[in-house]
Amino acid sequence: MVYFVQGVLGLARLAVSFYLKDDLHLDPAETAVITGFSALPWLIKPLYGFISDSVPLFGYRRRSYLVLSGLLGALSWSLMASFVNDKYGACFCILLGSLSVAFSDVVVDSMVVERARGETQSVSGSLQSLCWGSSAFGGIVSSYFSGSLVDAYGVRFVFGLTALLPLLTSAVAVLVKEQRVRGPSRGGPSSSKDSILELWQAVKQPNVFLPTLFIFLWQATPHSEAAMFYFTTNKLGFTPEFLGRVKLVTSVASLLGVGLYNGFLKNVPLRKIFLGTTVTGTALGLTQVILVTGLNRQFGISDEWFAVGDSLIITVLGQASFMPVLVLAARLCPEGMEATLFAALMSVSNGGSVLGGLFGAGLTQVLGITKDRYDNLALLLIICNLSSLLPLPLLHLLPNDNPNANANGKQKEDVDIELKSS
Repeated sequence: MVYFVQGVLGLARLAVSFYLKDDLHLDPAETAVITGFSALPWLIKPLYGFISDSVPLFGYRRRSYLVLSGLLGALSWSLMASFVNDKYGACFCILLGSLSVAFSDVVVDSMVVERARGETQSVSGSLQSLCWGSSAFGGIVSSYFSGSLVDAYGVRFVFGLTALLPLLTSAVAVLVKEQRVRGPSRGGPSSSKDSILELWQAVKQPNVFLPTLFIFLWQATPHSEAAMFYFTTNKLGFTPEFLGRVKLVTSVASLLGVGLYNGFLKNVPLRKIFLGTTVTGTALGLTQVILVTGLNRQFGISDEWFAVGDSLIITVLGQASFMPVLVLAARLCPEGMEATLFAALMSVSNGGSVLGGLFGAGLTQVLGITKDRYDNLALLLIICNLSSLLPLPLLHLLPNDNPNANANGKQKEDVDIELKSS
């Protein structure tokens, strides 16, 4: 349910983009910077994991933090719907909402990792597929309305409606079956130093550090989403309602990507998955140049249909290529610090993504792309897509293990591990 709510929160994504572009009149580079800055709470996820693992709130390590996260998210979107009128206020509220989602994500991730630890890549992949499939389904539910509601009622109404969604996380938190604990867990604050040292000992192991380094570099290549959004709305005239339909298609595509991984790729070695999806994704990503240059119209394909088809294929591949990251991170976590280490690994991945967004913003600025000028947009797309090939020579950093082996390299039939329940 928490993953589902995360998907439904995409209801406000288009509203935020149009608010920054039309209400605050920001350029693509500024929008990209604010978007990157709002992702900062995802870079300190280990802190939330440590707090959740070590400091019970009202006697609970999971349930109470889910309630608090939901309330924080409701507050942030309520402020966006009522008081915010400048880019600094918007950045703060988006940051607050991001913090809410990031904290709840850490808590629910730890519950997932408790079940996935020690299992095979296949079993872990099925569990991650369930979670991310729930998120994708939530995205489908909200996608179409994200654009039509902006068209019909404006961005403030959408922000107000979005403020109700995090409360679902608070409501379902009471259903979490969790043993009440007395006092700080795992030794409490007095064991903080030991916990940090334990985390460092886990992270510096070559079988953890090297794959994490690859994931960071893989995510740190520059992005061009902000520039393309401005181009499609200002130059091609895509309306919020149409972009909502595109978002609906991409949400369905995300679910298809999860299904593709779960059905065909979860037993394929990680190196092969990354190699195949990266090369194919780069080639498909370059098709955006066709849209920017208008070549699609010469073949009788409208901008709208080309954008829908392009988004669908790229999203399916992108989701399928990201699933192994989650599976790998879950399988590396030792018992007793699930939330902390999984959060640390995913924070590194998120940090790479934020860095890639900032690289994209810098390139956008250097190439002179603004809300009124798109002369070098095709060049930006080419640079961003080809740069995604740069980490491939480092594929050897990833484990080349048997997909049916667990995190310790043993075959499933050689170990007897019982799935934990919450």
